[in-house]
Amino acid sequence: MADQDRGRGVQSVEVSVALLTALARHGAAMPLTDLAAAAGMAPAKVHRYLASFIESGMVRQRTSGKYDLGPRAAEIGIAAVARIDPVNSAADGLSDLVEQTGMSATLAVWGTHGATVIRWERAATALVTTLGVGSVLPVTRSATGRIFLAHLPDRLLADLVSAEGTNLAATEPLRADIRSIGIAIADQEFIPGLYALACPVMDVQGSPVAVVTLVATDRKVLKPNHPARQQLRAYCAR
Repeated sequence: MADQDRGRGVQSVEVSVALLTALARHGAAMPLTDLAAAAGMAPAKVHRYLASFIESGMVRQRTSGKYDLGPRAAEIGIAAVARIDPVNSAADGLSDLVEQTGMSATLAVWGTHGATVIRWERAATALVTTLGVGSVLPVTRSATGRIFLAHLPDRLLADLVSAEGTNLAATEPLRADIRSIGIAIADQEFIPGLYALACPVMDVQGSPVAVVTLVATDRKVLKPNHPARQQLRAYCAR
């Protein structure tokens, strides 16, 4: 209540946004002192805001003592991304794609921590998996992640690829192959017993704004002539 209305907005809201933005852009959990420095604020002041953020679910404190974005922040972020027009358009027909192919489907975007699922449409055939909305997928082992790996600039990928135990140079043959055929597959590398085909939804600059992935329990879907591959291509092209 002590914060002043400065004519263009409420100061406490602006400070809150600045702190959350600093935390999001860092890409990992942060110590209090680092977060305060990034936001240009005194640590004592930041600590007061963090207490409220934790209570509301916007921030969580890890066992290491560092601070990270919380479940409420993820919920808001996923909802916001899902309303971006190209992404929303891709999401609108996802259930039709599931009916057409008989396979479950996901829609993912590139988020703060990598390839993030924002929509999950299940087919009639049951899948036993913990995969769901909010899941972050590996860039080297999942079909979805591999599409982003093939098309995003190195600066966005290097740290994630390294964290998965390899380097960008080693993935270059895979990236080139995916760019050539326009489809990425996962042959149980990510989830045992599940097979996936992924295809990008591109913007006018040729960058993936989203990735649509079909998931099945039958390895036949990975065959180059499987009808699901052409159905997925056509859907993403539209």
